[in-house]
Amino acid sequence: MKRVLSRILVTSGVMLCASVSTASFAAADGPVRPDAARGEMLYEQGDAARGVIACSSCHGVAGNSQIPLNPNLSAMPHEYLYKQLSEFKLKDGEDVATRGGADGGPSVMSFNVMMLEPQDMQDIALYLSHQELTEPATAENEATVETGMHLWRGGDAARGIPACAACHGASGEGIPAQYPRLGGQHAMYLEEQLKLFREGYRANNQVMVTIAKRLSDADIKAIADYAAGLR
Repeated sequence: MKRVLSRILVTSGVMLCASVSTASFAAADGPVRPDAARGEMLYEQGDAARGVIACSSCHGVAGNSQIPLNPNLSAMPHEYLYKQLSEFKLKDGEDVATRGGADGGPSVMSFNVMMLEPQDMQDIALYLSHQELTEPATAENEATVETGMHLWRGGDAARGIPACAACHGASGEGIPAQYPRLGGQHAMYLEEQLKLFREGYRANNQVMVTIAKRLSDADIKAIADYAAGLR
């Protein structure tokens, strides 16, 4: 059933308007020449001397996560990944980073990036952007396909909800340097992030906060599952 459902989702045209990443790769305060080889080393092995944890322990080999609550990171735009890593990091005087976690507390990622320097983040981001998504998630709920497809393709003008694909692409491929790839992403992760946006705990994109506030729990589940089956 999963294969059939995934095929239905793949062949359907789609749409989401959610601005998630606008930072340029060569940020003014960031390094200019990232090193993908060094990024691979940090991603796969970490750096015990500095207390840097291997990213692969949670996000899988080459960014293909086996844990539904942890996102696939392979093939994501490096600009987007660098921006997200930067926004997990606590700034001086802050109790919670711009990208916070459940119930307004810090995300576990805030602790994981604590020892990362901007150069480390750029290197890891570049490495992941070169990897292939070899183990994408699949849609699981046939009952919500129609709702998910409707919101992804056309949104809901009456409620001020734009089409998802307007920013994230017809097949969830995203737009390099601007919006993340959502096709094949774990539905559980997407659902959690939309709820964090809705509650304002993930405050690193005000457009998404505004959109998410207009989504019901049922809308969020349908969109998340639909996106997981896109290719």
